[in-house]
Amino acid sequence: MRGADGRAGAAGTSSPAAMLSPDAKLDEIAYRMLQHEPGRATGLGVDTGDYADWRGTFGATGDEGREAYRNTLTELLEDARAYPKDGLTPDQQTGFEVVESAYSKALEGMALPYGDVAVGSWRNAPYLVIQNVGGYIDYPRFFGATQPLRSAQDVEYYLGRIGEVSAVLDGETDRIAAARGMGVVPPDFLLDKTIAQMETNIADAANNGGAYTAPLQGSDLDAAATASRQAEGLVNSKLIPALQRQLAELKTQRAIAKSDAGIWAQPQGEEWYSWSTSASTTTSMTPDEIHELGLEELATLHGRMDPILREIGYTQGTVGERMQALGDDPRYKFAEGDPGREEIFALIDDRIEWIKGQMPRAFNQLVNPNMEVRRIPINEEAGAPGAYGGAGSKDGTIPGRFWINLRSTDLHRKYDLPDLTFHESIPGHVWEGEYSNRLPLIRSILAFGAFSEGWALYGEQLADELGAYDDFAVGRLGYLQSLAFRACRLVVDTGLHSKRWTREQANAFFVERNGSKPAEVAGEVDRYCSWPGQACSYKIGHSEIVRQRGRAETAMGASYDFKAFNTAVILGGNAPLDVVGKTVDRYIATA
Repeated sequence: MRGADGRAGAAGTSSPAAMLSPDAKLDEIAYRMLQHEPGRATGLGVDTGDYADWRGTFGATGDEGREAYRNTLTELLEDARAYPKDGLTPDQQTGFEVVESAYSKALEGMALPYGDVAVGSWRNAPYLVIQNVGGYIDYPRFFGATQPLRSAQDVEYYLGRIGEVSAVLDGETDRIAAARGMGVVPPDFLLDKTIAQMETNIADAANNGGAYTAPLQGSDLDAAATASRQAEGLVNSKLIPALQRQLAELKTQRAIAKSDAGIWAQPQGEEWYSWSTSASTTTSMTPDEIHELGLEELATLHGRMDPILREIGYTQGTVGERMQALGDDPRYKFAEGDPGREEIFALIDDRIEWIKGQMPRAFNQLVNPNMEVRRIPINEEAGAPGAYGGAGSKDGTIPGRFWINLRSTDLHRKYDLPDLTFHESIPGHVWEGEYSNRLPLIRSILAFGAFSEGWALYGEQLADELGAYDDFAVGRLGYLQSLAFRACRLVVDTGLHSKRWTREQANAFFVERNGSKPAEVAGEVDRYCSWPGQACSYKIGHSEIVRQRGRAETAMGASYDFKAFNTAVILGGNAPLDVVGKTVDRYIATA
């Protein structure tokens, strides 16, 4: 977690509630939060004007930064609760509700003795440096995809941030060493992945600065050539030694690590999991309730898959066994290596073009996302999921991105890649993010996994309802298996962290019960081990959006409109699930 940089000015202090309009107060709350996460401000494209100098810093680090952030959130939460609510518009009311929900839940997490809390985001992690968490992963991608280089001033800001990375890394190292002193040591199999990735990162950085300096080396700005040499010097003298110190700590931890996969094995693990599941689902469901819901939804989805499998000739064995057989069918595999990667990109482009043409049938208000499809960086692939996606910046200068993992083409099949594309791009994450970027700043910042991921799954459902698989029954199986995969996540995540499943049990459940691909599952399960509770957000969010749609259809009868409902929910913005219910209440009342 990044801390405050201590600068005075517009974002430095809170104004009395009565002095500001509701919109101005929400903006003040947003900027005071971003003061502690200036890198996030860059990603949003709002580090301009009075806030332009944020582009050259990552803020305070380590425990000092964490405590400063915690103090600010406490003050902002009090401000939001005290603000007069009479006469607020529905959108303003939602803004304050979202602030109170996000900040109160984040402060609960910060009260735990270890781990990192993503304020208004999804990456809550008990281990600050692991195979999919940490500056060693974040910063090469940040400099390559987010840090702007459009002017000579940007070159100075770039150098400023390069010079700060070592302090951020050392802050992480201090905190994971302190956690080790409390008895918190990640599982050995996660540390093995992390150590290998960090060694690759160090080797890349030692090659003329690697990903940290590549944007400067490729820039045609006059100041970039000199800055590139300066940046390489900073990488060699400060950044690489900081990575080496972090690597040494990880190796110390590996020497005493155990193989227990779940957070239950860590000090206060049950308390950590209780908080993280409530944060990710925005509900009060218990692990047992989540586990049972997953089993019920899995059975329902397999009931929908069974007749399709029979129709295409797969009649023997469980649904999981038949889906395994389907996954082995060479007709649905991509070629190995770069030829297969080209096939994958071509199929993604085709499906994006098709779904763009369908959006007027599903929404009354449209957006036109600036987006691109990119391969997940090679040195990140081993610890990354099969794909991820999200919106670009509010100002449009940074495009929305669909990142695809291509460490092996065997991760994907021709029958499941269309559905993955709809999830990560349109009408899923990139599409939803475009609407969020049109909301007031605080609403663009504060995101809730249950809505983000629930909407992306609902986007998959919309693609099916719009005809994506009318002439491709096997593709509908890929879509249903995707939903079933998320139902499995409810079972597996709670199995690992509450019911003390082993890593092997978790892998086997996916493969045997759902027919999931072993290569995909291995990385997935390890991700759940490092992000306890996060995997529960997807299906719970999707099921709630579908439930709300059914509620609207029942209440409105003949006046219910498919396009109007979809538009109301997405314009309502990313919010906790109970706030989404209030959005639907207003839609029903005013439609």
